[in-house]
Amino acid sequence: MIVIIKYNGGNVSSVQNALNRLEAVSVVTDDFDTIRNADKVIFPGVGEASSTMKNLKEKGLDLLIPSLRQPVLGICLGMQLMCGSNEEGNTEGMGIFDIRVKKFPPKDIVPHTGWNTVSEVKSNLFSGSEENNDVYFVHSYYCELSEFTTSVCDYILPFSASLQKDNFYAMQFHPEKSGTVGSRLLENFLKL
Repeated sequence: MIVIIKYNGGNVSSVQNALNRLEAVSVVTDDFDTIRNADKVIFPGVGEASSTMKNLKEKGLDLLIPSLRQPVLGICLGMQLMCGSNEEGNTEGMGIFDIRVKKFPPKDIVPHTGWNTVSEVKSNLFSGSEENNDVYFVHSYYCELSEFTTSVCDYILPFSASLQKDNFYAMQFHPEKSGTVGSRLLENFLKL
């Protein structure tokens, strides 16, 4: 069973619809036992970092998520909250990835919205994909490049488009909105 973590972050329905298209059974829940016993866990997100982290702490999910042993996929804000610190609201994250989330430099073209290319791919989630695929982004904050970076996007500056550490995978872009490339990435995650 696939669990999509329920909290005050948005985009849960889009993720569940993408899984339905792949004929994957999923449930949206914040129940600890259900999450712990899931085959795979998806931590999606659209929203503001500090208020979302506050909600996660109130539910104890900030401690549960880093303790999970099955494959976990963070998406967008989910990825950012898996990091150490976030400039949005001066938020302390879960520290799964010991990197900072920073605001893009002031420009007329922030937030980064729309299709952009990912390169320097080093993840089995991209298996079956060609190098330099376009995926869909919506964000004003970015994860620094680090030892955990598994793909790179260049928008104003190079940043981590995806991360991986042990059983934790994360994508700044939205695979559920990234057409056939995104479907392949989700399918590869489900096969882990």
